[in-house]
Amino acid sequence: MANKALVKFIKEARKRGFDDYEIREPLLKRGWPLEEIEDAFSSLKPIVKYKNKLNIYLDNDVLRVLERRAKRNLFRLDEQINDILRRSAVKARRTKAEVEKLDDMLVGLFSRRRK
Repeated sequence: MANKALVKFIKEARKRGFDDYEIREPLLKRGWPLEEIEDAFSSLKPIVKYKNKLNIYLDNDVLRVLERRAKRNLFRLDEQINDILRRSAVKARRTKAEVEKLDDMLVGLFSRRRK
């Protein structure tokens, strides 16, 4: 069972805009046991309701580019990423060789290199 005071502190810190790393580090420095901190964070994780949900971690530069593109296309960020992935999957032909290259195409979409 997670410490209720610690869970309340984490929720409040998140509301104020701190990320999990910025919350965790001071707690560790103040002597909170890592196990209690992790229990509190894990109690706050949302219950996954869908199998088709995906979490990705993006570099700040990539995130800024995607946010600008989303704004230009009048999308939210998640809608923009969904659109990019959907279009790349639709464009892939159904031949065996091209289906195998789908992973490379998806990586290429988020690559920093410009063609």
